[in-house]
Amino acid sequence: MSSINSKMPAGQLFALVDVNNFYVSCERVFAPKLEAVPMVVLSNNDGCAVARSAEVKALGVKMGTPWFQMQELAKKHGIQAYSSNYTLYGDMSDRVVEVLKTFTPNLEVYSIDESFLAIETVLKQYTDPSQLGQVIKQRVKDTTGLPVCVGIGASKTLAKLANHLAKKHPQFAGVCDISSMPNEALYQWMTETSVGEVWGVGKQLTKKLRALHIHTVFDLFQVSPQSMRQQFGVVIERICYELRGVSCLQLGEVAPAKQQIVSSRSFGKSVEVMEQLAESVATHVARGAEKLRSQKSVTGSLTIFVQTNPHKQYEPQHHQSITIALADPSDNTLTLTTAALKGLKQIYKTGFKYKKAGVMLSCLADKPTVQQSLFDDMEVKGRSAHLMRAMDSINSRFGNAVLRTAASGTEQDWQMRSANRSPNYTTQWNELPVVQ
Repeated sequence: MSSINSKMPAGQLFALVDVNNFYVSCERVFAPKLEAVPMVVLSNNDGCAVARSAEVKALGVKMGTPWFQMQELAKKHGIQAYSSNYTLYGDMSDRVVEVLKTFTPNLEVYSIDESFLAIETVLKQYTDPSQLGQVIKQRVKDTTGLPVCVGIGASKTLAKLANHLAKKHPQFAGVCDISSMPNEALYQWMTETSVGEVWGVGKQLTKKLRALHIHTVFDLFQVSPQSMRQQFGVVIERICYELRGVSCLQLGEVAPAKQQIVSSRSFGKSVEVMEQLAESVATHVARGAEKLRSQKSVTGSLTIFVQTNPHKQYEPQHHQSITIALADPSDNTLTLTTAALKGLKQIYKTGFKYKKAGVMLSCLADKPTVQQSLFDDMEVKGRSAHLMRAMDSINSRFGNAVLRTAASGTEQDWQMRSANRSPNYTTQWNELPVVQ
């Protein structure tokens, strides 16, 4: 290790802020009694564990373990299971981002629980990067109640590595600054960390690297980036440079517009009648249309699909889809619902127990620049746009789908199971926490 003496390059500096056990932590904010209690958050229809507390991880429960397989373990150790509450998690994520923006506007929301920050321009207010990291950590905790770890490095890959160290090793107190770490100490941590922990190195690539005797982060750090490119391509070359502190990946400050929008969910129980399938499809269309409008896009075609449960081979199976092309690209929920239900009628068959339905919007175009038809009635289009803006505004203010099309139904008893979902503490007036 002593043969490599070069310092990490100075210049750009990134911080990765990651909420610890995000879904579990969101639940604990509003239920402090769950602190230190082993708990899992389950997937749609309360199927598998999609989030595990540290206590559950210590029991050896893997991500994706079906809940029914944990019953004995749950009884023995008192594991609490909560249904996914994506509305709550999304709102809590937005609140974390708002806190991070008070430090710098130069950030990239990488996922629901992770954000990269460019921090080199704000460091002058602090004695060192670690102090800034501790301030970020404490402010997020004070403002949202969520615990975070902060990793700091000269590249996004190093910031990711630093965040991993901050989470796994208590001596960092939740903040690891690789940029200020002596080389010998950094190389030692790299030697003790598996190459599979490097951002962008997946399971298959890990196997190929180990076949080349590259087992640790330090092994990859030492290898020639050019030789890696010859064997694996430009992505692994960039990773190698990033590990050396050469920033190749800049912040994606504006998320690119989606090229396809898919909305689908499994049903809480089997659905056989057309009316309930239609309610589901109309609901998915409404969700997709809201996403279209939020990114200022229109869709030129819809694909509607239905399917039975493939795991119940003893039942009759029917998987069918149909694509409806639109003569005039649209983001209007009513227009898209009419087209989708027309397509559903063509693929629906009686005598089947359907498990899932969904809608895919494709052929997306930028609404402000889409070509208008010579025969468009601009007055009607204007009223349509006003109506959609009013719907979005009301739903944004008073809760998701408080205003919806009649085709979406009122009972919706086909909705997925969520037997133990926590209240929407932050987005529904009637579900606000109550102080006794």
